[in-house]
Amino acid sequence: MSANPFETDLDRNAANYQPLTPLAHLARAAYVYPDHTAIIHGDMRMDYRTFYNRSRQLASSLADRGIGKGDTVSVMLSNTPAMLEAHHGVPMTGAVLHSFNTRLDAAVIAFQLDHAETKILIVDREFSAVMAEALAIADVDPLVIDYDDPEFGVDTPFSKGDRIGTENYEAFLTAGDPDFEWTWPADEWDSISLNYTSGTTGNPKGVVYHHRGASLMGYSNVVAAGMGRFPVYLWTLPMFHCNGWCFPWTLGVVAGTHVCLRWVRAKAMYDAIADHGVTHLCGAPIVMSTLLNAPEDDKRDFDQTVSFNTAAAPPPERVLEQMADAGFEVVHLYGLTETYGPAVVNEWHREWDKLDKPVRTGLKARQGVRYNALEDLVVLDPDTMEPVPGDGETIGEVMFRGNIVMKGYLKNPKASAEAFAGGWFHSGDLGVMHPDGYIQLKDRSKDIIISGGENISSIEVEDALYKHAAVQAAAVVAKPDDKWGETPCAFIELKPGQTADAEELISHCRSLLAHFKCPRHVVFQEIPKTSTGKIQKFVLREAAKAL
Repeated sequence: MSANPFETDLDRNAANYQPLTPLAHLARAAYVYPDHTAIIHGDMRMDYRTFYNRSRQLASSLADRGIGKGDTVSVMLSNTPAMLEAHHGVPMTGAVLHSFNTRLDAAVIAFQLDHAETKILIVDREFSAVMAEALAIADVDPLVIDYDDPEFGVDTPFSKGDRIGTENYEAFLTAGDPDFEWTWPADEWDSISLNYTSGTTGNPKGVVYHHRGASLMGYSNVVAAGMGRFPVYLWTLPMFHCNGWCFPWTLGVVAGTHVCLRWVRAKAMYDAIADHGVTHLCGAPIVMSTLLNAPEDDKRDFDQTVSFNTAAAPPPERVLEQMADAGFEVVHLYGLTETYGPAVVNEWHREWDKLDKPVRTGLKARQGVRYNALEDLVVLDPDTMEPVPGDGETIGEVMFRGNIVMKGYLKNPKASAEAFAGGWFHSGDLGVMHPDGYIQLKDRSKDIIISGGENISSIEVEDALYKHAAVQAAAVVAKPDDKWGETPCAFIELKPGQTADAEELISHCRSLLAHFKCPRHVVFQEIPKTSTGKIQKFVLREAAKAL
């Protein structure tokens, strides 16, 4: 048999193959648009030439301290220029960037420091107290660098903590070489970042990303968010969360401008949108609520339509209408830490705008279809690993396959093997496949309520509650019941100035749902949320048990 001519003398070489890396996005933007504004932070403006040079300076200084491939550099930073520089400067050395959730307690921080084997730690002084406590109980002894944010300000409920490091970030960075020849990854499978899951049961798991996935997310984010050249992006999403859904690397693709936002406050958001011409932002529904419910004195008029990417439960139709009236176009995304953030988008067909409102609402409630960089998205029976019927009713587990799925969990082969069983990443989310190939979540596997042998989707009950005009936030969990096993229990936050009682809300749900699906108990309280705006249902489940 003759050799395949297309596989003969056509070998991969340095001229025709280079590993993908998101670091190339910044390098190109600095080469093509060196004078374009890359970062805005308060009164500070930084162009792409400076952004690229400072990232190389940081890499140079880290390399001078022995940082290289296989090392971990941890940061506890707000959405500041230093965080953007870390996203580039750390991997420029071949090292891995580990970003801390800034709301963590000392014990969890200490666990992550040790598990990640942190060599160098950069800490914003707002978080120095809890970090000092964590370092005191951690086994590792990293070089600690203090970051002083010049825009911290004095008119704030927060205060700077003591210096806990031996060096200052600005001095450390500027000692480096702006012409440093940074390290292109030898293999695009090389690790670029480490992100820990929330760890609501046991210790958190360390999710590892590679250069290939982060690079491809840059292109996919541009497409999913509808970004043209020179977008202006407001940092309402924490950069520590899935590396800010990879947007720190994405904006270099289209030479976008990062508008840093240290604290998510309504007035600051409206000022940034109006003053800087913000075109895009990302966030949980709580950010939408903050914008919509802001005092009139905090709001500003603006001419542009702002694309708002959200990746939690689908916003109710009423909220979407309010956002549109306020100048925002909501793009619904879905993903997990293990998929580099969003990997599914509700691709909207313009002809759907002409459909009746109930039909439109149903379409908007769906999570959607795979990202361009994701190779496959399915709903499978987790026991048989066979696809469920595409009937929009049969529930299975949502599973992913592709280049924007994590490498695995750091030092946890058992958890990695379980997550990748059968050649698919198991999300733990339960959903259905619609006839047109769009998926829709029904619940997390642990959040399904089984009452009298019937499965009840907490998302379905929450959606009904959100249709009540007085409800600002709703969360439904299982409450143990001697007769039924479990029954739905609703936790409710009412809008300011609105009133409603339990009987009214239960009656409202009964007008929309089968009676067995309706809450038996309604609790009015502030709903606990994570730093990224996700409702902490594990806290509510414990509260429901105690009722």
